[in-house]
Amino acid sequence: MKSIIMAGGSGTRLWPLSRKNFPKQFLSLMGSKSLIQLSAERLSRFTDVDDIFVVAGEGHQLAIQEQLSRLFQKPYSNLVLEPTGRNTAPAVALTVKYMLDKANSNEDEILFFSPSDHIIRPDSLFANNVKDCFELGKESIVTFGIVPSRPETGYGYIELGEEAHSGAHSVKSFVEKPDKLIAEKYLASGNYLWNSGMFLFSVKVILEAFRKFSPELYQMITEWTYDEAIKNYNKIQSISIDNAVMEKAENIICKKIAVDWNDVGSWDAVYDISPKDESNNAVMGDVELLNVQDSLVISSKKLTTLIGLKNIVVVETDDAILISDRSQTQYVKEMVSILKEKNRPELNEHTTNYRPWGSYTILNESGHYKIKKIIVKVGQKLSLQRHIHRSEHWIVVSGTALVQVGDAEIFVHENESTYIPKSMAHRLANPGKIPLELIEVQSGEYVGEDDIERIEDVYGRVTLHPPGPLLQAWRGGPGRLSLN
Repeated sequence: MKSIIMAGGSGTRLWPLSRKNFPKQFLSLMGSKSLIQLSAERLSRFTDVDDIFVVAGEGHQLAIQEQLSRLFQKPYSNLVLEPTGRNTAPAVALTVKYMLDKANSNEDEILFFSPSDHIIRPDSLFANNVKDCFELGKESIVTFGIVPSRPETGYGYIELGEEAHSGAHSVKSFVEKPDKLIAEKYLASGNYLWNSGMFLFSVKVILEAFRKFSPELYQMITEWTYDEAIKNYNKIQSISIDNAVMEKAENIICKKIAVDWNDVGSWDAVYDISPKDESNNAVMGDVELLNVQDSLVISSKKLTTLIGLKNIVVVETDDAILISDRSQTQYVKEMVSILKEKNRPELNEHTTNYRPWGSYTILNESGHYKIKKIIVKVGQKLSLQRHIHRSEHWIVVSGTALVQVGDAEIFVHENESTYIPKSMAHRLANPGKIPLELIEVQSGEYVGEDDIERIEDVYGRVTLHPPGPLLQAWRGGPGRLSLN
């Protein structure tokens, strides 16, 4: 058996903590572990660690590898990378293709798919319920329904048919998110479950379902090579697995699970799963409250104070603050759309950005300069790169830097600095025993993050590209170059 974490979501409803380049599955909202780490840990209760895979967009590869390598305490590389997002049905099909071509699976292999950003408690009860379905998955598509605890309008529902096996029923229908009155009727009937978005089946079973209901995806799996599937992936119809298969197939079984479950789809949902103080407030970070009740307050860096408020959500980050009534947090997605129309950079990245070698934090910037704090982990190094429009000053705050500028290498120690001219190939490394921290001051007519040419990189962020004559002369001939 293999378990697959679906990590393609963007998490826009949890802006400003969730950003395009660092969405909610990488956030730590329940202690020190991120949502994707909690998901992987949960799957490890019934799946060998080496058989846990992640399907996600290419842009999130490094974050997934870093977080799951840290969780499992060994390098992690079980990744199915989508070149572009095409919804859950193509993601499932691409994963099946990967399992057959790259992971030594056959058509009898059982696959369990789970979202990357859900909270499920207790893990042990959930794991036992999944294990109970291994045999069912050999002939049926097994979906998992959560016993509802309230008339929730934010979830889809599964209408149950007759009991087919112990705790498992046939499925009458899949129902879209209802209004409040209908949700109350669903709850009272006892015959409707929340649709968890988790499912289990054998490769043989899902292949037959694709053959019947999605010939395009069946062709991708059975006629294309994996490389062809990647190359043509953006041409595949974008469609959910529910619409493509679940709503049409007859061999659907729903396993009924009575666990605490939350898809963490809004700030109000984060409030629900968070511990509360005596005034029913959920607080994270440096926060002081006076006469405040029933509120969620998250402070990333600054002291955040509230007085005389009730039922409020406040989320503070370095570059953006969200303030909302708790009952209105479903409109965060609409606010994100407004900001997107205005091309606000706060939608994509935080001021602190994580890279495989460490991180950088933007401290200040204007049109012609940018100041960063850079932290390089022990033994790591950045790509060999150059910038066309900016020069850089590096001042070491702690640790020791090994700096390559052109053909020369120098050590730069604490309270020392060096200068990188425009268009000069350079590289930064940490050869020491402690993290390297330095301040970078960029200056030039353009200081955007896309003014970077990666010539060599230990993390594979380089593609074949013909360099210009100056770079050819510096390197002694044609070579590898990436515009990134």
